[in-house]
Amino acid sequence: MNQLMTTDRKIGYMCALGAVLIWSGFILVSRVGGISELSAYDVIAIRYATCASLLLPFWWFKYRFPLFNVRLITVAMIGGMAYALCTFTGFQQAPASHAAILMPGLMPLFIIILSARFNHEKMPMSKWLGVAVITFGVSLLFVEQWWSGAQPVYGDLWFIAGALCWAIFSVLIKKWNITPWQVTVSLAVLTSLVYLPIYIFWLPKKMAFSLLPDIALQAVYQGVLATIIQMFFYVRAVQILGASGMGSMMAIVPIISGLGAIILLAEPAGVGVLSGLLLVAIGAYVAHSGFVFNVLNRWGARRRGEVS
Repeated sequence: MNQLMTTDRKIGYMCALGAVLIWSGFILVSRVGGISELSAYDVIAIRYATCASLLLPFWWFKYRFPLFNVRLITVAMIGGMAYALCTFTGFQQAPASHAAILMPGLMPLFIIILSARFNHEKMPMSKWLGVAVITFGVSLLFVEQWWSGAQPVYGDLWFIAGALCWAIFSVLIKKWNITPWQVTVSLAVLTSLVYLPIYIFWLPKKMAFSLLPDIALQAVYQGVLATIIQMFFYVRAVQILGASGMGSMMAIVPIISGLGAIILLAEPAGVGVLSGLLLVAIGAYVAHSGFVFNVLNRWGARRRGEVS
């Protein structure tokens, strides 16, 4: 039994790592889309039209399940449409390095609070300490903006809203025990059914043949990697490690995506950004591993042994 549990946790960590790597690339690719001529509405349409086209035949002919129920519709609207509208609007207005701090940084905070409140998960003190460090790192980004007298970056507010949407989504799929396949299909198909008609008939569009390279990049990464493959990894990790455990792992994303934004996209790297990236990563490690409290417990046990 213990060996089986250990194997399951190894699978959970591998799935979590896969989700982290794809999610890091998602931040960079989404920013590339945000600074291109494509609008946020275009990128969302490309994302869900692509993944729905790929998944719908598999659902219809092979792995069909009741799609139109309240729980699946709820998670699709929160983790699909609301999350996408918030984040892709943010990527048009704010640097990827800000997203690298705010989104994976605030997700653990929101997820741990919501999991404790609604899923009644017991949180060790190491998680709360990690969240405190992450929160301090996030705050440095805003302190730097305030100190320098720079104009507020309103895209940051969209990133915060996107992090909250994803946290609610994560807690709900754990609470309702929704399988990875159900989550992936419902996000793709239900979001497409609601969003694409609105996009086609009412929203502004900037897609053109001259933008085919941008469209292809977004279709492959957003429609396949970030939506289908990453979702399987993410949901499987949530089921094994819990929403709070996966949320803490996701905060590793800032180091990868933040450095990628600075190196590949030539984004400015002030003290607040660099400190925020580092502190968020440290907070994630503390929250996930419990390393600090293990050291303190061993030190305390050694001290008690010396006293006795």
